[in-house]
Amino acid sequence: MSKQYTQLTEAERYHIYTMNKQGYSNNKIAQGMARDRSSMDRELRRNVGQRGYRYQQANCMAMKRHAEKTKACKLTAERVKYITQKLTQRWSPEQISGRLKLDKEISLSPETIYQLIAKDKRQGGSLHQPLRHQGKPYKKRYGKADYRGCIPGRVDIDERPEVVNERSRVGDWEADLVIGKAHKGAIVTLAERCCRLYLAFPIVRKTAHLTTQAITTLLADLKEFVHTITYDNGREFNGHRDINDALECDSYFAKPYHSWERGLNENFNGLLRQYFPKSMRLDKLSEKEVLSAVNEMNHRPRKCLGFKTPWEVFAELTQIDTNFKTNVALMT
Repeated sequence: MSKQYTQLTEAERYHIYTMNKQGYSNNKIAQGMARDRSSMDRELRRNVGQRGYRYQQANCMAMKRHAEKTKACKLTAERVKYITQKLTQRWSPEQISGRLKLDKEISLSPETIYQLIAKDKRQGGSLHQPLRHQGKPYKKRYGKADYRGCIPGRVDIDERPEVVNERSRVGDWEADLVIGKAHKGAIVTLAERCCRLYLAFPIVRKTAHLTTQAITTLLADLKEFVHTITYDNGREFNGHRDINDALECDSYFAKPYHSWERGLNENFNGLLRQYFPKSMRLDKLSEKEVLSAVNEMNHRPRKCLGFKTPWEVFAELTQIDTNFKTNVALMT
């Protein structure tokens, strides 16, 4: 197998300069440097000035020639079109980069995509607008009691089977609510820990009855793939035992103010806020609007899934065609 060519360094050019001054042949110089004779001939032909071969001048000439060399265009019109399309679907540059490599075997770094976005923004473009922006820093709450009420039949997360932590099976879900402005309306959300499938359903009020109905509705057609649901300690989840009976599953509750114990769902809720910000009331929200957002999220590639989408991984692991109810996205 042939050696990969590397550019000569300034130190190597100094060695060529001294050996050449002493009258050594190009072949001898090349042998002493473990370089091809052709490389030495090319160096001494292309980088010679009026006073012969001088290493500093040769290095400058080579660097100038390299800088002026025509570079391969990474951002072709077709690739820019693909990137633009995925950005409007709220894919991150990392997700776009990973999917290009997976689907098209194109190596394009996230940094290159960020540079394209920055250039577009300087020119007054809008490619940057769908990107997720970090809001106010999260403030941990220390030493506070849980004033949200006692959950009847509550089972602590410490009693949850270890297999749930392993993410080795489909059917372990995390549940939460996304609340509208001034507590007007909410969205019940569910995230599956193994394949990262995300489901959501709007409710007009944050009540245990409506929350129970929404979760049962979301998971009714997936009953076979519901083993556990992990909740936070909000009173809206008081109906968890009714959910257990309907879906034949077990429920567990994270410790108060330990949101990281349901980190997947928390993260997805943050992504959902791109569509429904905190400044927005949710009591007038339609199922179709929520479906559209969730469907888009489930078709985004995930780095943790090898840049496959949650839909794809769910279909692979369950043998269920995830498009079997595209109009309702698993909602009945």
